[in-house]
Amino acid sequence: MTCHPITNIKGFIFDLDGTLVTSKLDFSYLRTLLGCPLDQDILHFIAGLPFPEQEHANKIVQDYELEDARNGLWIDGAKQLIHALQQKQLPVAIVTRNSKQATTLKLASNHILFDVVLTREDAAPKPDPSALLRIAERWQIPATQLAYVGDYLYDIHAAKNAGMLACLYAPNEAPNYAHEADWIFNNFAQFKDIVSSVRENHTMNKANTLD
Repeated sequence: MTCHPITNIKGFIFDLDGTLVTSKLDFSYLRTLLGCPLDQDILHFIAGLPFPEQEHANKIVQDYELEDARNGLWIDGAKQLIHALQQKQLPVAIVTRNSKQATTLKLASNHILFDVVLTREDAAPKPDPSALLRIAERWQIPATQLAYVGDYLYDIHAAKNAGMLACLYAPNEAPNYAHEADWIFNNFAQFKDIVSSVRENHTMNKANTLD
């Protein structure tokens, strides 16, 4: 029997916007506001600006993120999945390119669900693996036994760069880069069912071995 790719995963790290909570951020619109080329990463573009222009650009991004954060809601099944992982005593964390202020506002009273929350102020933004590797070190779990779950190409690349399992949430049509992920799922009920069955099977097999 072929094992599911998350069989040996001992901890889960999640993206936030578009993965766990809803987001209406329009990055094409934001690039237009900033004068950022359409093919360039927004955060890298801002980092290359002279300091006074950086401040102004960061303020535009921050205001836009905060407006979006006030309307963020849990994606169907995401909160239930997080609770299920915790019941299995599996650590959960968030790594997001969002700002700390917007992230805190979006999580609101639910932030206590997560062992660690890292934003772009805490570590280099994805696809840089620094934040993911910091969590692996904090949990004292090998990166190869952790999974990063997100909805975009940067999430897949961050996971791969860290040596973690790359899980892609694709609720609609799979994007053209989906083949780069290790596992693709389209709803959290599916994720929750697989995690539950895998962990139960793993526990049963371990018990049988000890006998």
